[in-house]
Amino acid sequence: MLKERFLSKTNHKGITTIFGVVVMLLLFSASCSKENKEVVPVEFDPNTTYTMKTTEVSSLISDSGITRYRMVAQEWLMFGKAEEPFSYFPEGIYLEKFDSLFVPEATITADTAYHYEKQALWKLIGNVEIRNLEGEFFETSILFWDQKEEKIYSDQFIRIVQKDEKVITGIGFESNQEMSQYVVYNSRGEFPVTETPVDSAARDSMQVPVPIQIPDVSTPESVEPPSLESDSLNIE
Repeated sequence: MLKERFLSKTNHKGITTIFGVVVMLLLFSASCSKENKEVVPVEFDPNTTYTMKTTEVSSLISDSGITRYRMVAQEWLMFGKAEEPFSYFPEGIYLEKFDSLFVPEATITADTAYHYEKQALWKLIGNVEIRNLEGEFFETSILFWDQKEEKIYSDQFIRIVQKDEKVITGIGFESNQEMSQYVVYNSRGEFPVTETPVDSAARDSMQVPVPIQIPDVSTPESVEPPSLESDSLNIE
């Protein structure tokens, strides 16, 4: 009888201890679960927060299975969740355009660049420089490249050095993608000086402003090319 009573008390004490431990574990688990579910509000603006960052970029870009472009950039930020998804190149960009035989048709450099994916539109800003296949050199401060319409344009001051060293300047221009056919607005021409003396009348004829009205152009946000309704200097 004494033995059975002792065993009964021991078993009862063990069950009570185990039950207490289980209750403590459940309370601790509930406490941890409550802490994990706590939500901290974080402000997120998809138009100013990038979704991807890549550095030291050197990439070939294909179109319809054919390599058409080469892009080099120090930093590439993608804003994929923005209302209008775009890429941003804050430290400049170098672009090279190829023909179907992989021969470079034109090169473009700029201090800063944006690429709007849905519009297939490039916006190049700051010391924009272009060289075409003919060896002509173009420089301006802002340039738009519309890949859908296959045109390049600007509403800013443009300076063009042709292969014969003739210089053309103007306010606003439009060109094809190869920069081989272009229109310059409010243009002026400058010819290289030769050693042969020329009279004053000939010198005056070297710089003749084209009397046209500068076309109205939209702000960069609307990315509309300059109007071609006014007279212009057309170079092909």
